[in-house]
Amino acid sequence: MPEQVPGGPIEQISAITLATADMARAVEFYASLGFGMLYGGPDAGFTSFAVGEGYLNLIAQGEPPGWWGRVIFYAHDVDALYERALELGYGPHAPPRDAPWGERFFHLTDPDGHELSFAAPLSRG
Repeated sequence: MPEQVPGGPIEQISAITLATADMARAVEFYASLGFGMLYGGPDAGFTSFAVGEGYLNLIAQGEPPGWWGRVIFYAHDVDALYERALELGYGPHAPPRDAPWGERFFHLTDPDGHELSFAAPLSRG
């Protein structure tokens, strides 16, 4: 196995692309949580949202695969985002909690079954 180098040659994730069976529904879901749309929209085959310096992309592909993993987004206020998700009827998995690895987080599943986690370092206060 190659030597593990902290940081290594890979700098960051630029974007993640998620498949969606219903672009309009997916765009509404992400926009309602506060993601800023840069390209595409409800009738597009491909939509892109700004996420910090990166992007969350959606691609119309019919039914997405089963569970594949989880996307973790840092948020300024995890508790406020959790309350917003509740108000929108999105049914987060559980209330936000502090994790032993130093983050406050909660999980939410999007309409296509993609698992999302919204987190913030505990050092942010």
